[in-house]
Amino acid sequence: MERTERFYKIQQLLQNRRLVTKQEFLDELEVSPATFKRDLEYLRDRFQAPIIYDADQEAYRFDDKVADSALWQLPGLWFSADELVALLTMDRLLAELEPGVLSEVIGPFRKRIKALLASGELSADEVTNRIRVLAMGARAIEPANFRTLSTALLSRRRLKIRHNRRQDGEVLEREISPQRLVHYRDNWYVDAFCHKRQALRTFAVDAIEQATVLDKDAKDVSEESLDRHFASGYGIFAGADTQEAVLLFNATRARWVSRETWHPKQDGRLQLDGTYLLKFPYAREPELVMDLLKYGADVEVLAPESLRTAVAGQHAQAAALYRK
Repeated sequence: MERTERFYKIQQLLQNRRLVTKQEFLDELEVSPATFKRDLEYLRDRFQAPIIYDADQEAYRFDDKVADSALWQLPGLWFSADELVALLTMDRLLAELEPGVLSEVIGPFRKRIKALLASGELSADEVTNRIRVLAMGARAIEPANFRTLSTALLSRRRLKIRHNRRQDGEVLEREISPQRLVHYRDNWYVDAFCHKRQALRTFAVDAIEQATVLDKDAKDVSEESLDRHFASGYGIFAGADTQEAVLLFNATRARWVSRETWHPKQDGRLQLDGTYLLKFPYAREPELVMDLLKYGADVEVLAPESLRTAVAGQHAQAAALYRK
């Protein structure tokens, strides 16, 4: 039994039995008295474990004089894979916001995460060196704009924004009521009600050149309406009007794609020939087209015809570049 596992076992025995004799510890931990003594000293010194020896009971217990001693926990020694990735991801996201964006506010949270990661036998630096969370497509955002967006979102105020439309580079001015900040594929987006279009829209935060909080109450959109709109189609740029994409992946790619979630309402089925037929709703083609292009000849778009034509056109243009 490794040392960290013994620490957890000591905590568990004291919480379950309240009084635990030395012999019971030795039997459960399968260690020598000297090792048990070292473990106990380490818990007391490093983790301030309120463990005392009760001479009257001839057993160990939590110190009643310490407030909430029975609720004491080993801080962060045991993480599941999901919990560890979540902590590392959170630290990565917070690191992306510093310096500048909310640094004074999130600094203490980052320190706490580092402390949790370091509370085991490894240092925080060693943990983060061994396990990496890579953000490969993150685009830089203006810290001042992020703070303005966050302030308006949480104070429920409207915003006036200057937004660069990626398709043609045109700069648009919009008055919006921010509803949610969303971190998606390593980048930030704001889901908002656009007062010019009188509809819900998503804006990339890095494409916002200027943001100003207005002295107007934001329009509130219900959670149900937001979910119905933004979760209806594929990807971040969803919408109420959707079509159904029908994709056929070859047998080689099917083994991997069949395990992936493309949409909460997807319908995926392995075919007798080993291929994988996948159907799901989508609202806007550009994002889906870009995702399909990375599969090359491993996927065929069966429907709708507009999506099939768009993907085929991109493949044809790419092939033409290599015929020159």
